[in-house]
Amino acid sequence: MQTVDVGSKEDGKLWYRKPNPSLTAHGNRSVRFLQATFDTTGDSFLAADHHGNIYVFDITQNRFQLVQRTGQACTALAFTLRRTSEYLVALADYSIKCFDKDTKQLVSWMRGHEGAVSSISVHSSGRYAISTSSDTAQLWDLDTFQRKRKLNIRQSVGIQKVFAVFAQTRFCKGTGCTYLQHFEDGKTLAVGGRSSLIHLWCLDSQKLMRVAQMPPNVRTVRHLEFLPDSFDRGSSQILGILSQDGIMRFTNIQTFKPLFEIGSIDNGITGVSICSKGRHIVTVIDSGALNIYSVENLTREVNKPPKPLVMMGTQGSENSRATVKVQAGTVQRPAKTPRRVHPAKKLQPPAVITGDGPETGQRDGLSKKRLQKVLKAFGEYPSKYRMFVWRSLLCLPENHCAFSSLMQKGVHPAFVTLHERYPIKSPKLQRGLQRVLSALAHWSAIFGETDYLPLVAFPFVKLFQNNPLICFEVVATVIVNWCQHWFEYFPNPPLNVLSMVENVLAHHDKSLLQHFVNCGITSQMYAWPLLETLFSEVLTQDEWLRLFDNIFSNHPSFLLMAVVAYIACCRAPLLQLTLREDFEYFFHHRNNFAISEMIKEAYHLMDSTQADIHPRCMLTDFEPLTAGQYPVFNKYPTFIVEYQSKERERIRQQELEYLRERQAVQELRSEAVRQQAEDEAWYVQQELLQQAEEQRRRILQQEEEKLTEQRARLAAMKRELKVKELQMVDAARRRFLKHQQDQRKIQLRRLDDEIQRKMALRDQETAAAVQDVEVRQMELDAQRHVFEQQLTKEQERVNQGVTAEIDTWRRRAELDETTFQNLLQSDTDLSQETKRVRPPLCAGFLVSLDRGRAELDHKERELMQVVRDLRQKMARNGAEYSSSSR
Repeated sequence: MQTVDVGSKEDGKLWYRKPNPSLTAHGNRSVRFLQATFDTTGDSFLAADHHGNIYVFDITQNRFQLVQRTGQACTALAFTLRRTSEYLVALADYSIKCFDKDTKQLVSWMRGHEGAVSSISVHSSGRYAISTSSDTAQLWDLDTFQRKRKLNIRQSVGIQKVFAVFAQTRFCKGTGCTYLQHFEDGKTLAVGGRSSLIHLWCLDSQKLMRVAQMPPNVRTVRHLEFLPDSFDRGSSQILGILSQDGIMRFTNIQTFKPLFEIGSIDNGITGVSICSKGRHIVTVIDSGALNIYSVENLTREVNKPPKPLVMMGTQGSENSRATVKVQAGTVQRPAKTPRRVHPAKKLQPPAVITGDGPETGQRDGLSKKRLQKVLKAFGEYPSKYRMFVWRSLLCLPENHCAFSSLMQKGVHPAFVTLHERYPIKSPKLQRGLQRVLSALAHWSAIFGETDYLPLVAFPFVKLFQNNPLICFEVVATVIVNWCQHWFEYFPNPPLNVLSMVENVLAHHDKSLLQHFVNCGITSQMYAWPLLETLFSEVLTQDEWLRLFDNIFSNHPSFLLMAVVAYIACCRAPLLQLTLREDFEYFFHHRNNFAISEMIKEAYHLMDSTQADIHPRCMLTDFEPLTAGQYPVFNKYPTFIVEYQSKERERIRQQELEYLRERQAVQELRSEAVRQQAEDEAWYVQQELLQQAEEQRRRILQQEEEKLTEQRARLAAMKRELKVKELQMVDAARRRFLKHQQDQRKIQLRRLDDEIQRKMALRDQETAAAVQDVEVRQMELDAQRHVFEQQLTKEQERVNQGVTAEIDTWRRRAELDETTFQNLLQSDTDLSQETKRVRPPLCAGFLVSLDRGRAELDHKERELMQVVRDLRQKMARNGAEYSSSSR
């Protein structure tokens, strides 16, 4: 059993060597798988662990991939939806989500359950799904992801499972029933519970068909699962029963005879899923790992004797029995069974089935007549069981020891260069064909000389490329039975066999045979190409398999009848051909015809051909290969084969001698060439050394010149740097001077601004002083006018009283003078205060101030002059008044 760890990576391969009957996939220690389910094809399945990681396992592609991280445990899975890339996941939060495995996107989210979802059943159409919890079952439309129906029952009874049966939905409710399962035809229902009894019900009549008692070690049934079987119309009805001990036992529901079992007590099965095609089984075990089983290998232990891997007894005579212990799909030794030893199953070796044997000639329960009935009903054997049926029909002895002795002889000299004559794209297929042909050549010398043997063996090598023993025995059986009398005219084609074909063709279609004769076409052209290739050039793979289903199921003469039937089915296009090249192309390439009509025609020829010309009278009945050792095959001209073998050996020895001589000549020539090459290499080396010396001298001279140039450039650079340094110093000095000049200009601008401000202030003060003087002048003018008015009044009052008026005038003049002196004194004080408070101004401002002061003095002098004139006038007026008064 192979084991793969999927917990530490997101994708990878399932197995790295040839698959075994079983495979274990497990995560790391912290990851346990909980659920698994197959898709509709049965080639891939989903598995979910308790962390919510969902993996898809593709068995055919040998890959696995992590497709989703849900973040919570999964309680149920479904992977059989209408859209094959989508799947349903029931999570621990009681919700159901639909994801797409290709895009890894969430498609829909369905809620409605109030408890954990235990199962999800999808209808066969893929449109509807039924989810089941302990309290309810809900029907969902997977096109709209909406809930269609809700099924509720009494709270005291829990629902165990609800599933779809065609258009109906059936469910189980009851305390005694723990599990149920229906057969794929929807007519049989299997029910198991807390006992060792299995109840089989007929759903059509709703009646109990049978009650079966399981073995004593089965106390309760935990799971039931039917094993689908498409072979022989489903007559093999196998039911898998998982019991409380973790072992799943498969039994026939008709006889309830145990067939095989999987699982063990130490690591019991907790969940199981079987693909719809019945090819694989996936189980979840207690440790959290997944076990993948091949049903073909499991049933092989029942349907045929196993390969002698572990034999508990010795095989004696032909009727002796071999005892083999089978468990979990593999052969195990009794010494490795730790606790429990299961009873060994004794399997009978197959009886030999002759070509026209009675019903008693059986192998694995299938007689040749029964297989012929199946073939007649379906036209072919199921592809799943074809290889098994062929092995049963051909009664292969599987002589491992004899075949091993042939294989140990290695590659036959006749097929060493097989890849040159028959190149095949697949290296594996090329090696398989070479091994089978070499084994045939070691078995009989004639096969090493037969040119068309690769054409005969290639179709079978391609079918059985993974089992060279079966391939060899199938080819050997075909040669012994269906290639009778082929080698009697060796190395020419079998003229006797071709004459049989020609006689049958002449009996049934003389006109077509006459057309061949008229065109110069013999049976070596229209029959032998079909026989030497066994129809592999003119039929597709499916057509070839259908044809050989019928060939292996009939008398060896059926192959010759098939040749005539092929020619008869292609009668119309053959009658239109006239050229030899056209006939050669026709019988080496595929043509348009119905394989079913050809097979039907072959059966007609088998029944309608006269006995005297029937190939049956010339060919013996089917004879299988003998067990133990392969029979001696000497039905060929021995002297011709021996002569050809001797000639081939002589030619081979001559070729070897020629090769040895040519090898010696080549070695001498190689030695001479090597010596000449060494001499030439020495001269070339010397010349190269001289050239290298000269080159180095030139390089040295160039380096010296470069050094001188570099020194000159360095001196120039130093001068340039010095000049730049001086320029930079001068620039810095100029920049500093400019900076100082800018600073001085800024200071001058600040002084100019201050002077302008002072001058403005002075102008304002001067204007204010001028206004004050003007006001004073206006006051003086007003006083003058008052004085003049008073003088006028005084002149008018002269006549009233000269003396009194003169006294009054004098007093007023003294008063006016005192006031004027006070005014002048106040102006003087104001001027002195202004001089003390104001700061010294610049020369220009002082000049302006002196000029203003001079103007004020001038005005003051003018005012004093006015006052003096006024006084003089007053004095003159007084004098005149005095004189007049006198």
